[in-house]
Formats: sequence, C-alpha cells, structure tokens
Amino acid sequence: MRNEQRSLFFNVDWLLILIYVALCMIGWFNIRAAVFDPEHTSLFDTHTRYGSQFIFLIVAFVVGTVILLLESRFLSALAPTFYVATVLLLILVLVIGRNVGGNQAWIDIGGGFRLQPSEFAKYSTCLLLARYLSGVNIKVTEIKSFLIAGGIILLPMLLILKQPDAGSTLVFCSLIFVLYREGLSPLFLIIFGLLAVLFVLSLLVVNQWYLIAGIMTAGLLLIWFVKRNRALALWVLLGTLLSVGFVFVIRPLYTHGLQSHQRERIDLVLGLTNDTKHVGYNQNQSKIAIGSGGMWGKGYLQGTQTKYSFVPEQSTDFIFCTVGEEWGFAGSIVVIGLFLFLLLRIIHVAERQRSPFSRIYGYGVASVIFFHFFINIAMTVGFMPVIGIPLPLISYGGSSLLSFTILIFTLIKLDSNRMGIV
Repeated sequence: MRNEQRSLFFNVDWLLILIYVALCMIGWFNIRAAVFDPEHTSLFDTHTRYGSQFIFLIVAFVVGTVILLLESRFLSALAPTFYVATVLLLILVLVIGRNVGGNQAWIDIGGGFRLQPSEFAKYSTCLLLARYLSGVNIKVTEIKSFLIAGGIILLPMLLILKQPDAGSTLVFCSLIFVLYREGLSPLFLIIFGLLAVLFVLSLLVVNQWYLIAGIMTAGLLLIWFVKRNRALALWVLLGTLLSVGFVFVIRPLYTHGLQSHQRERIDLVLGLTNDTKHVGYNQNQSKIAIGSGGMWGKGYLQGTQTKYSFVPEQSTDFIFCTVGEEWGFAGSIVVIGLFLFLLLRIIHVAERQRSPFSRIYGYGVASVIFFHFFINIAMTVGFMPVIGIPLPLISYGGSSLLSFTILIFTLIKLDSNRMGIV
C-alpha cells in the first residue's frame, strides 16, 4: 500500500494530466458558446448542456482519481471481465436501446442520462488486446495470434455496426497500428492504403476500364523490374489480379452495401455531388463558421453562425467549428497543438514502459484518440465524410468524456507503477 501511495503522488505523469484538464476546460467553455442560453447564463446551470457537462466533468475527475488509487494488477486481471461486460451491453442495446438519430446506441439509465456502450467498448478492447498480446509466446506475426487479436477487435465492431453506427465501428480499425507496433508487417498498412486509393479511384473514374488498364500497366512494369526475383514477381502478379477484381466489385458493394445517406456524404466529399442545402448542409455551414473566424476569431460568445444555430450538432460532432469561429485560426492551432502534444506524450509514456501490457495498452489509447481527433476535425472542415464521432474531451457527452477519461487515466496509473511488474 505504501508503494502504491508513492506511485500515486510521485510517479504520476502530471504533464499528461495537465493536457487532459486543459482540453476538458476548452471543451466545457466551447459547449457553452455552442448552445448559449441568455436565460441560463451560469456555467453550472444544469438546465443547459454546459451545466450537464459540468456534472460529467466532476464524475470524470472522480473516476480518474479512483483509477489512480487502484492496484495496477487489478486492471490487467479484469480485462476479460470488462470486455465480456461491454459485449453484453452492446447486445443489450440492440434489444432495449433508445434510437437517436437513426442509431440504436444508447441505454436510458434514468434522470435524463443515457449510456453509450460503444464508447466503453473501445476501452475494454484496448485492455483485452494488451492482455492477450503481452502473453507468453504470443507473436502477432503468427497466424493464430493474428486471428485471435483480430477477433478481439472484430467482435465489438460487428455489434456496433448492427446499431448501425458506422463512425464508432471504424474507430476500431485504428487498432491496426497497435498490431503494427507489435511486429505486424508494414505490408498490411501498404495494402490497406492501396485499397483506400483504389476505392476512391473506382468512384472517381467514370469508365472503370481505364482504371483497370492503368492497374495492369503498372503491374506489368513492376513484374518487368523484379523479373529476376520470381517469387516477388508472382506476388506482384497476384496483387495486380486482386486489384482488378476489387475494382469490379467495389461499385456494386458501394451501391448496395452502404446506406443512402452514407453514400451521399462520401459523394459530397469526393466532389461527385454539390448539395449544400440537404446532405451537405452541416458540413457547408461548418466551413462557413470556421472561415468567418479569420485569424483571431470573433470573440467568445460572439460567433454569428454559432449564436443563430446555423450548424446542427454544434456542441457534439461539430464542436470544432465553434472554436474556429470564435477563436479563429490561432485558437484552432492551439487546440490542434494540444491534441498533438497529448498524442506525443501518450506515445512517449507508452515507450518508456517496462511491461509489454502497459506499452501495448498505451498504443491502443493513442490509436483511438488519434482516429477521433483526425477524423472529427477533417470531417468538420470538409476533408472527410460526416461519420458522427466526437472530438475527444471537447464534444458534449457524458459517455464520451468518461470513456476517454478512463482510457487516459488507466495509462497514467500503469505508468505510475512502471517500475513494478504488471
């Protein structure tokens, strides 16, 4: 117990906690700006979203403190229990969940509060993945280990996709970076990147035969360059044939596999449509708000796009446009800089761990936060389709704030005891 107390007060990464608190405070003040009510001006008025967020912040700080008081071994030992519990909640939400915005993703818990199991599934998946990959004789380069690790990630993805919540489902794809850090071949990342490029080109190129001709030409040139290495040449040939097959099937899958609103959002980002009044309204208004902020912004509570509610979901998915309008380019750079600092600090903390479990978990945290941060801001400025995921620690929402708090403070706790064995 004495060692645990020393860990709590002397080994805690206070810099990481400081960044966390700074982002939480920025989020709280910008939520107030996004939904400001002149009849309820107090930051603590629970009749407003900023008042509710204050309650969420208090709960999050308490939970973070409790995590720091736990024994590190407890977190590792209960990883399977946490995972099973969240899987059961994901199944339960499909049965009794409340449908909001077309997604049956919330469970009413009383008092006007709702629980979103998919947010906590990210934590339990990171925890169990770290527990499994840190096991004895577990190597992600081996087929069996790779399939089991993939199954740990895939199970919650499939359940969340049933809600259907495509945004939260895609977040789990970021955990491929954890597998890469633990030895997975870079070839998987290259293949993933090439498939993404082929997907976009298949939608942009009207006549798919031109694209197929380009793929075949590139493949034949590569085969000619590596012809002395017969094995490599065969792999290039196989990759070329698979790419051609992918081009043939991508349009039918795109047309019949995605919902209409999802296709419309992708078409909008790719420039295939130009609808600023219906499906593209949110994104267009968000870009107007950010652009109108200029270099220094219009000032706190002075944003006209924000004040007159031109941007829907401005306190949740589109919270960043409030930052852009009221704090300008300078304020946006500060927020982005804080997130980058947070990610670099998490990676630094992960790399200094003596325990494989703590290191792997740290990279899981970094991957999830990076995906949320990058996709949310890219979505807000029109570089990515709208998929409905919050900006960590900034967007309104108790489940989101609490899940990211648990993710970060678990890493802080593991790091505080890094000289021990977890």
